[in-house]
Amino acid sequence: MAHILVVDNEERMCKIIQAALEMANNTCKISFSGKSALEHLENESFDLVITDLKMNDVDGMQVLKKAKEYKNPPEVILITAFASQQTAIDAMRLGAYDYLIKPFEMDELVLRVDKIMQHRQLEKDYHKLKQETDIQQIPNIIGKSKKMREVYNLIVKVSEKDATVLITGESGTGKELVAEAIHLKSERAKNQFVTINCAALPENLLESELFGFEKGAFTGATQKKIGLFEVANNGTIFLDEIGDMPLGIQAKLLRVLQNKEIVRIGGIEKIEINARVITATNKNLEKQIEENNFRSDLFYRINIFPIELSPLRERKEDIPELIQHFLGKFGNKGITNSAKKILMEYNWPGNVRELVNIIERSSIIADVTIDNEHLPKNIKGEKEENNIYDIPDEGINLEDVEKNLILSAIKKADGNKSNAADLLGITRRKLYSMMERFGLEVKSK
Repeated sequence: MAHILVVDNEERMCKIIQAALEMANNTCKISFSGKSALEHLENESFDLVITDLKMNDVDGMQVLKKAKEYKNPPEVILITAFASQQTAIDAMRLGAYDYLIKPFEMDELVLRVDKIMQHRQLEKDYHKLKQETDIQQIPNIIGKSKKMREVYNLIVKVSEKDATVLITGESGTGKELVAEAIHLKSERAKNQFVTINCAALPENLLESELFGFEKGAFTGATQKKIGLFEVANNGTIFLDEIGDMPLGIQAKLLRVLQNKEIVRIGGIEKIEINARVITATNKNLEKQIEENNFRSDLFYRINIFPIELSPLRERKEDIPELIQHFLGKFGNKGITNSAKKILMEYNWPGNVRELVNIIERSSIIADVTIDNEHLPKNIKGEKEENNIYDIPDEGINLEDVEKNLILSAIKKADGNKSNAADLLGITRRKLYSMMERFGLEVKSK
């Protein structure tokens, strides 16, 4: 069935065409002038327009041209008693699907309409299949919910372009996976995908990592260092947690985005850069701008193509598929329906990252099948026992406690500051700040 607009100055001709098409199970609107046809096109969506060429006010060519301006344009058949080869050429150039010369048999018109609609349906099926195929080829991202399908579609669209992307969402929603998927589906896939966490490094180290430095630029710069923007040349650089980037680095990043070039620390040579920039944050950057913690001009530069990731609690229909995926990743163990029900009902403040950790932990504990007893108490709604420290009568020095905790965490993490910060539940930048306050030596590892 097709929804068709029939346009002709001759009322009788309109009605004859309408009757023939509706007998073939199509629906029709009729219009006795080109002007009223344009109004119909403005207010309603059609699969097909059949229009006379010669009309008093607005002719068929104008109707054809207007019809093809819409987002999902209808097919157009032009009919005329005044045929010429040039007219047919002009009509096809403007996008007409077919051209009929009066007089014609109504059976012939119905057959042509059927042919057009079959072709239109084949095109729809092809685009739907292509879209589904493109989505299936997106690596490492799981979920078939409406919210995730919207994300897949955005990944497919932006991967074909070179626009700067800003991915927002709570921690643990998979922002880096989305960034990598955009890179892998783009023409840059054969080149480097470089990632850096802007919250993990102090300002001076972050600047060195991003832009590099020349030999002798500062004490300890015994040789030239290539920055990550250069490493990512012709590829993609992913700036995670850009909301934590210091304002001084923000200004330099803005110049890189504007001029497509960098200058190494201590250098004067301008180096052209062709790296696609994808950024991510779990912060509200517009609020950060209001608080003077983020540059508004940089925000507009990185927010060309925004992608927002929903928290797991808003797409719980994806949880069963995620569970199966992670079970396969951690030993192919089974899970009882009651344990799965508990996981479905939990609110997931840590999002997918929290689900991964719980499945991995439960897979280690369970022998064959994960059951309720293998899940953490907080997941089951049970309260963990409060861990209350005994404070001696003479009191304690809180700074000594903090210092000893930092030293213990660094020792347990074998000197790795990022892992030590994770153990303490703080950012690496916060850890460096506390170490400096307590006079502890700061060395990156």
